[in-house]
Amino acid sequence: MKSYSYVGQDAKGNTVRSKANAENEQEFLQKMKERGVFIKDYQEDDSSNSRSIYKFDTKELSFCCRQLSAMLTSGLTLVKAIDILTKEQENEKARAIWQDIYENVQKGESFSSTLEMHAGSFPDFLISMVGAGESSGSLDVIMTRMSDHYAKENKLKNTVKGAMTYPIILAILCVVIVIFLFTFIMPTFIDMYEDPSTMPALTKIMAAISDFLKTKWYILIAVIVGLVFGFNYGMKMPDFRLKVHRMILKGPGFGPLVTKIYTGRFSRTLSSLYSSGIPMVECLQRASAVLGNAYVDEKFVDVIDEVKQGETLSAAITRTEIFEPMFCSVIYVGEESGALDSILEKTSDYYEEESDAAVQRLVGMVEPILLIFMGVIIGLVVCGIYPALYGSFESIENE
Repeated sequence: MKSYSYVGQDAKGNTVRSKANAENEQEFLQKMKERGVFIKDYQEDDSSNSRSIYKFDTKELSFCCRQLSAMLTSGLTLVKAIDILTKEQENEKARAIWQDIYENVQKGESFSSTLEMHAGSFPDFLISMVGAGESSGSLDVIMTRMSDHYAKENKLKNTVKGAMTYPIILAILCVVIVIFLFTFIMPTFIDMYEDPSTMPALTKIMAAISDFLKTKWYILIAVIVGLVFGFNYGMKMPDFRLKVHRMILKGPGFGPLVTKIYTGRFSRTLSSLYSSGIPMVECLQRASAVLGNAYVDEKFVDVIDEVKQGETLSAAITRTEIFEPMFCSVIYVGEESGALDSILEKTSDYYEEESDAAVQRLVGMVEPILLIFMGVIIGLVVCGIYPALYGSFESIENE
């Protein structure tokens, strides 16, 4: 993330001097265009002078929003509330960011535009919601809503982490057992064969694997590292990333579970945005971007175009074949009754519970697969060493 200093002119003709963060020059110019700022001059800051990018996690965002909400509700001004929040920050980088926000707001900058200067630290969703809160004069309500939103996001993240602990331990145990069997157990029994040509075919295969792990382990590590780097590089390519993200949604077994998780996040985000008075087109753009799925983003390009042309949201979303039919039906009912915001809020609560259950079922699918893999490996090793073990017993009996 780079930092750019610029001088420009806003829609009212006022001169604007500020800074903005962006990945590159094109992204910076695009952001300025979206803000409605005509750039007269700009330059990339030196690395020594650039702001350090500190990304706030969901727990920190929930805390900050909750504190701001409480202080604004109690009657404190925004400037005073940010000043108090700045002093409460324990992390030095986070404190520096809030200090910069405090100074800019004190000079008369809007809260949302100041947050946008730190777009690398704060999510676009929060920036949009703050802008909507300032426009409607209900920033305290928006902060409360954002606090609940990020608290639920953090809860889901912790649920995933907690559920994945056992499968990760089991996977590590599988790897350790395989390495131990092939590098310590197998060689002992292979040495029992005086003539390697008399070994059964399975034992020869096991012996070859054992020899490879003992003498050419570095090749295996190089292949694994190469695959990881290759996959990461491929994910930067739009076509490859699109196929991977489509497989995540459409894959057998886990696909429907991932869809439930996506539906929960999408409905909650759309509910928060729409109930804040943000136009539907922008709501759809922000809500779909929160999912971070290229396949969903591609589908929602058509959804947004159809909504702009007057198509109902329920019909446009149904054609994407991403979300469950029940969710599309709920949106239809909300549109027909004129209570889309309240229905979306209730639906988001339902799908959040479904998301928690989906995470548990998704992890539950991984555990038996790992156990079966471990059992197959141990079974193959036992079948491979059994002839040698049986032969040694015969030799003892003959003696």
